[in-house]
Amino acid sequence: MILNNLEETEKFGLFLGQNLQSGMTVCLNGNLGAGKTTMTKSIAKGLGIDDYVTSPTFTIVNEYYGSINLYHIDTYRLDDEADVDYLGFDEYFYSDGVTIVEWAEKIRYALPENFIELNISSDGNKRKIDIVAHGEREEALKEKIHESFGD
Repeated sequence: MILNNLEETEKFGLFLGQNLQSGMTVCLNGNLGAGKTTMTKSIAKGLGIDDYVTSPTFTIVNEYYGSINLYHIDTYRLDDEADVDYLGFDEYFYSDGVTIVEWAEKIRYALPENFIELNISSDGNKRKIDIVAHGEREEALKEKIHESFGD
């Protein structure tokens, strides 16, 4: 899927947030500046969260509270499995909230069985998003996205 500008990216994130269900995990992969945090801000808005959303690069996890809580994890600074085990990400993955993981490819071994993966590449404000669904709810969401935004 191609998002041609910042407005389309925000609209997509808003749609995604409005359609995520409690307990789902969204994995965001892409280079620095690809739009992972921008996407997370829009998803949070779609979840009805009004807080100022920032990248948790140094804190690793930011928590935002709403009718569905949002747990925003950034694994960019993690180096090994011991870091992930120590931080207890399972508590977020298997909660009633929505968990977003930036740089998810770094902790693929620790991800839950079911998640939706957005692989983002950017060229200026234009973004290409490849969506991979792992699980039935995630596959249904992917289909809903394609119905609304095309391929």
